[in-house]
Amino acid sequence: MPAIHIQVSASKTPHLTKEISDTVLDLTTRILKKKKEVTAILIDFIEPDAWSIGGRFLSASNKQSFYLQITITDETNTKDEKAHYVKEIFAAFEKILGPLDEESYVYVQDVRAASYGYGGKTQEYRYQHPR
Repeated sequence: MPAIHIQVSASKTPHLTKEISDTVLDLTTRILKKKKEVTAILIDFIEPDAWSIGGRFLSASNKQSFYLQITITDETNTKDEKAHYVKEIFAAFEKILGPLDEESYVYVQDVRAASYGYGGKTQEYRYQHPR
């Protein structure tokens, strides 16, 4: 049931939106073993002239960037799985967007099960009351 928020330094198109969403969903289900049917993805597109790194705007650098934050329940993935996910997400965005600034980030946020949920129920509740 991860929630994924992605910010991309690009102009929004239906094709790019779908490609990013499909790719991130595939990597999330395959590497982190998250359920596709409860994975939420939000994508914001930010023009390169509104994104700066180290005081220089991406529009002047011929590089792109992204910031992906995924919220998952604590203790549901190993360090190795998360490291593999970060590596594959970066590679996927480089394939989709072209050359990336190294200052493109993936943030895997582990949240306590009692502090995170959907549908009005925490993950802790779901653990304690399986169907």
